Amino acid sequence: MSGEQHNQGNNPGYETRDANIKALLQFAFWLAVLLAVTLVAMRITFTQLSKLTPLGPTASPFENSRPIPSGPMLQAEPHQELGAYCANQRQAVDGYAWVNKSGGVVQLPIDRAMDLTIQHGLPSRTADEMTAAGATIPAVGAAGEPGATYLQGPCGYLTPPKPPEVKE
Repeated sequence: MSGEQHNQGNNPGYETRDANIKALLQFAFWLAVLLAVTLVAMRITFTQLSKLTPLGPTASPFENSRPIPSGPMLQAEPHQELGAYCANQRQAVDGYAWVNKSGGVVQLPIDRAMDLTIQHGLPSRTADEMTAAGATIPAVGAAGEPGATYLQGPCGYLTPPKPPEVKE
């Protein structure tokens, strides 16, 4: 046994102290108290929540089974359907129609409505009233761009783009 020396007098070779039974029992007691308090607090919380939002009787897993969907709702010809949708929208914007015939309310094309608005004007405020109200005058056109198109949304890309103007 080279290099190892055993001191047989002071070290018996095993743990001489035993576990502190009193400390372990105190720990177990307070852990049980904490568990009991937590369970009581959870019971009180769930009772209060069930009073606030009653959910009705408990659902059975065998009752009201999930309905199976009928199948995917695919479009057979999405581009043609979008074209038809945009044509209907364009007709609604550009056409005449009665909204309320007995009340004399008519739907006008946008261009005609803008012409009538220019001819008759809108109720407006003076510049002093606008500045007093803190209002500003919005830019003309879509996003304030000159020559902007008013076709937006899914129908905007169906309109052929305007050729760029050539400057000579």
